[in-house]
Amino acid sequence: MKKTTRILLSEKEMPCQWYNIQADMPNKPMPPLNPVTHEPIGPEALAPVFPMELIKQEVSSERYIDIPEEVLDLYKTYRPSPMFRAINLEKALGTKSKIYYKYEGGNYSGSHKANTAIAQAYYNKKEGIKRITTETGAGQWGSAMSYACHHFGLELLVFMVKVSYDQKPGRKLLMNTYNARVIPSPSSMTAAGRKILEQDPNSPGSLGIAISEAMEIAVQDPYTKYSLGSVLNHVILHQTIIGQEALLQMEKAGDYPDVVIGCFGGGSNFSGIAFPFIRENLTKGTKTRCLTVEPSSCPKLTKGKFMYDFGDSAGMTPLLPMYTLGHNFIPEKIHAGGLRYHGAGVLVSQLLKDGLVEAKAKMQRECFEAGVLFARAEGILPAPESNYAIAGALDEARKADIEGVSKTILFNLSGHGHFDISAYEKFFEGNLPDHELTSAEVDASIAKIDLPV
Repeated sequence: MKKTTRILLSEKEMPCQWYNIQADMPNKPMPPLNPVTHEPIGPEALAPVFPMELIKQEVSSERYIDIPEEVLDLYKTYRPSPMFRAINLEKALGTKSKIYYKYEGGNYSGSHKANTAIAQAYYNKKEGIKRITTETGAGQWGSAMSYACHHFGLELLVFMVKVSYDQKPGRKLLMNTYNARVIPSPSSMTAAGRKILEQDPNSPGSLGIAISEAMEIAVQDPYTKYSLGSVLNHVILHQTIIGQEALLQMEKAGDYPDVVIGCFGGGSNFSGIAFPFIRENLTKGTKTRCLTVEPSSCPKLTKGKFMYDFGDSAGMTPLLPMYTLGHNFIPEKIHAGGLRYHGAGVLVSQLLKDGLVEAKAKMQRECFEAGVLFARAEGILPAPESNYAIAGALDEARKADIEGVSKTILFNLSGHGHFDISAYEKFFEGNLPDHELTSAEVDASIAKIDLPV
């Protein structure tokens, strides 16, 4: 049988539903809490921020939710996305294992973020919203939301984490091209931003701060809503089209993964590829390991504490049960800007707590080394975030070789790095520092907050 490196699905084979893992979780997540009373909140508490259809998805326990036709039509401009057998990477490693990757960089935004941006813009438009505010770290999410909003006739205001705003001007210009307004965060536009700037005029910013600024603007106008690119249940729901396609593609390849891997910021791309495989584990008894890889400088899953915390720095969100480094935590200026978030999504946090997913942390330079090896073997320059998933996959292959076994490894290549050339330049110059957050620093960060555990 002739080997092929690319496994494709036809347009007719593309899934028409999103998968909701809440239907199959053995332990449901604890409820979000009112930050003042510490009592559980209902869907109505989210109404000032999100459109009702997304709120329904946030709290739904239905196993499958239909994808609207207008969303499917836009998906079909780039989906189904391809899966590749990384034969050249396998040869470069000299491994006996088989490595596959699902490539999500082939759309207008260059990353997986388009999968939820299109859905969120659609639901906001259907409910008569005129403007959306959002945050972005490295810019993939802002890029995805910019085009989606323009397509559906919505204004978009993006608060971009300042360190990434400075590092990645190409992302800002792409968002401007799609008609979005981009503000470096922290900014003087909001009370939350001004407070941070008073404390530290040179603050590099964080996703938590940018979220606070975007939410502050959104709640001031009934025709403006807020949109989040990761963490929340409905965001993760929309990303599960990745893993559902991957299941069909693995079947076409006549293979099945022993381990599924994704990088980790708030949880969207890892969950997108892993949750459908976790469904198979929970409902059919398969034994696929689901591994997520985060930066050693922002290790919420591997060193953080499971507790109630805010999703933003100013404390505007409900309290969420999650692994966190503390909502006031400011990460180091690593180039994987999309992974610089203090907390983890509620669903991933509960699954990790229950031992149904695994997490590890890795240093920045090792991940860039993995990304360069991958680019030279497979021809795709990965986003800095995706380098963490690649490094995790290389670890698994090398470990299997040491153990004398062959494994099937699947990872999510969540986006390309064409806007991240400056990061690779620093890597080749030897000017890309490593940083590992210590347990003492984590304890100190968490000690600054007084919230229910």
